[in-house]
Amino acid sequence: MIMKKFIALLMVFFLFPLTATAADRPTSVPGCTKPTSKVHTPATLKQPKTVDKVLAKTMTITTNCGVITIALNPAAPQTVTNMATLARAKYFDKSFCHRLTTELIFVLQCGDPSARANGSPGSWKGYKDENLPKGTGITYPAGTVAMANSGPNTNGSQFFLVYQDTTLPAKYSIWGKITSGLPLLIEIGKVGAYKVDSATNKAYYAGDGYPVQTVEIKTVTVG
Repeated sequence: MIMKKFIALLMVFFLFPLTATAADRPTSVPGCTKPTSKVHTPATLKQPKTVDKVLAKTMTITTNCGVITIALNPAAPQTVTNMATLARAKYFDKSFCHRLTTELIFVLQCGDPSARANGSPGSWKGYKDENLPKGTGITYPAGTVAMANSGPNTNGSQFFLVYQDTTLPAKYSIWGKITSGLPLLIEIGKVGAYKVDSATNKAYYAGDGYPVQTVEIKTVTVG
């Protein structure tokens, strides 16, 4: 039912797109292609019990809008191991980034094939937080890649890409840094996020919602 609801939301946006404001606010990012993926149930995979002997060093996320490259951080070995395991199993392939925030917090959130904000590999248990930021101020600077969670040590497959300096509680494991593709994320952020009014079935701009520019993950590879 939730998957059908998400698909319905996408259809609402495609059929009844947001009207640009008087300032001619764009509703798409140049170069992005129409997505072909479908929301689907997260795959069931065996969860790694130990850290990889040789950690992956890079992750490449190919989207319908372009490529995002990430340098993986060895200070979060279990997280890197788990995310690399998911990537190699093609867990993220043909999925959507389901959340964009554009006010106070500036992140694009991905990693849930069901697009319902609580997906995780079947049978996986939440795993430990690692490499949490220290100090105060801007705890998650632009380019940071961190895990989304629902509390301490509840990490799964969801992660977020920080496209503008963001201050958050030091509760989200940092496991990588964007080395290319940040300008693309900034453009996606500028286009904005939307929600759908349940009473009128019309889309409207929101500071936290689905990306107006649909972001489809085509493939994720590690090296």
